Amino acid sequence: MSLIKLINLPSFGDDRGGLVAIESNQSIPFEVKRLYYIFDTTDKPRGFHAHIDLKQVAICLKGSCRFILDNGSTKEEITLDDPTRGLVVEGLIWREMHDFSYDCVLLVLASEHYSEQDYIRNYDEFQGMVERRNND
Repeated sequence: MSLIKLINLPSFGDDRGGLVAIESNQSIPFEVKRLYYIFDTTDKPRGFHAHIDLKQVAICLKGSCRFILDNGSTKEEITLDDPTRGLVVEGLIWREMHDFSYDCVLLVLASEHYSEQDYIRNYDEFQGMVERRNND
């Protein structure tokens, strides 16, 4: 089963320009409780963490960036560069973002409010948690 889960966002663009409408539990497969965006990035990669339960959809509104997703046994990569497609990232998936274009604006929609307790910031701890969950 692929770690890459893309959703097509409803696009209503015409000759005046693009328009994408995003709705909780409709175009996004969960209720959105938090959103944030990353911009003016440098050459430094970001992410390097997983969440225990949090679900996210990442949308590259402008420019591009490369995601590496890792479930503890498989790694997959995808470049986001289309504002009408969202990358769904479930819980217990290690994520890294690389190769931000100079104009990248990355929007992230989250299923929960910010909680430091939901973060796994150490890769070895992440692998241990995945192993425990797989043995349950």
